[in-house]
Amino acid sequence: MSQHNELLAAMDIDVWVPRDRNAATPAPINAPDLTTLALEVAACTRCELHAHRTQTVFGTGDPNAAWLVIGEAPGAEEDRCGEPFVGRAGQLLNSMLRALGLSREQIFIANILKCRPPENRDPKDDEVAQCTSYLAQQVALINPRIILAVGRVAAQNLLGRSTPIGKMRGQRYTYGDTNIPVVVTYHPAYLLRSPQEKRKSWLDLSFALGVFEETKP
Repeated sequence: MSQHNELLAAMDIDVWVPRDRNAATPAPINAPDLTTLALEVAACTRCELHAHRTQTVFGTGDPNAAWLVIGEAPGAEEDRCGEPFVGRAGQLLNSMLRALGLSREQIFIANILKCRPPENRDPKDDEVAQCTSYLAQQVALINPRIILAVGRVAAQNLLGRSTPIGKMRGQRYTYGDTNIPVVVTYHPAYLLRSPQEKRKSWLDLSFALGVFEETKP
């Protein structure tokens, strides 16, 4: 463990260690635009998920969006239509965006994984590793002013932490080695199952809006 990580551990600050050190990480991608990157994703066969998909779910929205929303992975409906966050969860996300004064057309929405895991199970480490470079290139091309990570799986994988989502809320993180702020909130599907948590989600959105305002030039 490095001296830096030892200090963090001594302060009881979570230090993330990859669970699968043998997973091969693909080389960085340098697509010139989102259209070209989407074509690369559509042809991807890096992990076993490609054998079961109807189609990849690259993401949708404004390619120059100031807000980037990142979820976990496509579900069955997303796999069928090729668009992230549809159905009831998508409708709730739309309502959450409206509370911020935004529409889906003004933001970009993507997922950690571009293919649906069977039975909507959590992504495996090697699957995330194979998709990481795609997501990193999406972030680089969009260059948002803020990232909103929705759900435990998205937040933990995006930030490389194993911290429970309840403890990640209300804090400002940054994505990788960029200065792009990341704010964490609950997944809309979780809020549908636990409507009593919607107030907490509103607090998260208000916090995210404050962080966003701080990024103005």
